Amino acid sequence: MLSDTLTIIPAYNEGNNICEIISQLKCRYPEMPILVVDDGSQDNTREMALAHHVAVISHPFNLGYGAAIQTGYKYALEQGFSFLAQIDADGQHEVEDILSLIEPVKQGHCDLALGSRFLHADSYKPSLMRQIGICFFRRITSLLTGQALTDPTSGFQAMNSKVLNILTRNEFPTDYPDADVLVMLYYYGTRIKEIPVRMHSSQGNSMHRGWWRPLYYMGKLCLSLIITCSLKNDFRKANNRAYNKKPIKY
Repeated sequence: MLSDTLTIIPAYNEGNNICEIISQLKCRYPEMPILVVDDGSQDNTREMALAHHVAVISHPFNLGYGAAIQTGYKYALEQGFSFLAQIDADGQHEVEDILSLIEPVKQGHCDLALGSRFLHADSYKPSLMRQIGICFFRRITSLLTGQALTDPTSGFQAMNSKVLNILTRNEFPTDYPDADVLVMLYYYGTRIKEIPVRMHSSQGNSMHRGWWRPLYYMGKLCLSLIITCSLKNDFRKANNRAYNKKPIKY
């Protein structure tokens, strides 16, 4: 049963790809609701998604990837979904692998299932610059969390309502949420598990396109990691308060 699980698709100028992703999802998981978050696209992304009869939320202008997925998280909580799956609109992720991410979360084995392209032999190899960045943040994330995470920049994920409650707070970065979010979730006591998934080269608009964007991304994420580490005691206290909160008696 997947009716309690919302799949969100953040999209920016993905009119050429969004139909295929939605069609695959509906064919494979007909009972699973879908939300497309149109992040201020200037093409027909919104119209194409609506034509496939799925829920669509459109930002008035481009706010960034982090803002798009957080909009999806907030919608999931407001609508009362217990679980959420997250997949990109550019055809990079395999629709068939969503179930592999959702199952361990539903079974209580983890709170967040993170899809890793490096644990699956059939996944593509990113560009050299991208590999360097992933390796760099892989080492930092593993050092800070004490957990060997191979793909800390993966946007292919599944999570429960505990994670949704954390990721809808003001601390969530609205531009490039990657390794810093995993570290923050670790401080909140979140159980993270990596799952082997297949990934392909992106067919859409990458935020890392251009020679300067990867450098900017790495600098911004390093700064965000420093801020996240400085707040670790606050995150742990917040988690302890939530854990020790007494139930209300009626």
